[in-house]
Amino acid sequence: MIRIEHIAVWTSDVERLTAFYATYFDATAGERYENPRWGFASRFLSFPDGPRFEIMSSTVIPTVPFEPGAQRMGLTHVALSVGSEQAVNAITERLRTDGYRVVDEARWTGDGYYESVILDPDGTRTEITI
Repeated sequence: MIRIEHIAVWTSDVERLTAFYATYFDATAGERYENPRWGFASRFLSFPDGPRFEIMSSTVIPTVPFEPGAQRMGLTHVALSVGSEQAVNAITERLRTDGYRVVDEARWTGDGYYESVILDPDGTRTEITI
């Protein structure tokens, strides 16, 4: 059986991004791992069901910043299923109230998803869906 085990995400602030996904999407954060020799730090986030996120930073590896919300080549968004239209609406409103940018309001899409799109603290598009 093949499945996605985890997806890795670079960030400038491991703890900030970890707190975001733990706070709004019930992720459980693993212990922080550091390798000072490589200027590397990471934490794994586990969700109740599905693949994990590895949130990573490095003081050695150069990263390429992008405009928040940019549609770019490669991995461009993450979609998190929250179970119901009501949950999509509630989480979207909570994020808006807390100052996060809502890029697309909650709606049914042409491909059959009920979703909204917000930007996480690093500007990555995050779909909140059923």
